[in-house]
Amino acid sequence: MAITAATNTGDFAGFLSPDQAGPIFEEAARASVVQSLARQVPLSGNGADIPVVTGKVSAGWVSEGGQKPSSKGSMEIKNISPKKIAAIAVVSQEVVRSNPGNYMSLLRPQMAEAFAAAFDLAALHDMGPTGTAGAGPFATYVDQSTKSVELGTGVNIHSDFVAALSLLVNDGQKLTGFALDDVIEPMILGELDGNNRPLYIDTPLADTTDAAARPGRLIGRPSYMAEGVATPDGTSVLGYGGNWSECAWGVVGGINYSVSTEAAVTIGGALTSLWEYNLVAIRAEAEYGFLCNDPEAFVKFANVTP
Repeated sequence: MAITAATNTGDFAGFLSPDQAGPIFEEAARASVVQSLARQVPLSGNGADIPVVTGKVSAGWVSEGGQKPSSKGSMEIKNISPKKIAAIAVVSQEVVRSNPGNYMSLLRPQMAEAFAAAFDLAALHDMGPTGTAGAGPFATYVDQSTKSVELGTGVNIHSDFVAALSLLVNDGQKLTGFALDDVIEPMILGELDGNNRPLYIDTPLADTTDAAARPGRLIGRPSYMAEGVATPDGTSVLGYGGNWSECAWGVVGGINYSVSTEAAVTIGGALTSLWEYNLVAIRAEAEYGFLCNDPEAFVKFANVTP
């Protein structure tokens, strides 16, 4: 949210002191579900050109002494351009010094989590960090797919996922994995497939305790489940299934952090001198690129009529 005032020690009244306890209720930092499923490619500040196969070499049977068939493959180049995302946190020097509740140690992972949430909103829904439609920076995104399945319209949930698989294979696509929002979990836990086996299987507890994007398997394919995959209305789209090799993402050099005590930062709508007020600003920025080569390689799962 926008800064209206710098964080000061008064904001931490009643907190346990740092020598008594750390942030014992801090949840695991949220990871990007899209980045967990899609391919990562090297990305420079000038972007990257990605070769895309549009035609494959074919073979044919021939008789003894017969002419061998000839064919050729074809490719085209698609560009993935980096887009910058940034955040600034402003705190008083007293907060930096006393570090109440280990607050300063949490700033970096919180900023990284904010970037992951913003990336998924843009790559999936073409939304800005606050959920504004059409405010995403990427030219392509998964929601451009016209394929959709309404959960709860089939005989059971299993049949809904099979219907999604049919939409893909009948269009010459394949299903390699799922990106699911947390709200789908109660709908699939306890459900069985056609052979009375669990429809959804999560990974062992040791692998998921600290994972924000929880891995599992759904109808034999890998899935990642986390908050923030669904559209903000919670019904239009709850998750996706598709061929995630059709998506690629990259980051230029990771997340960069810088600290200043002398710059000026807009606080409460006014430019404020950090030096004059004994404030410290922590800035994080990164450049991400994303390409969805074929949105029709995905199916959206909705629950408009629960």
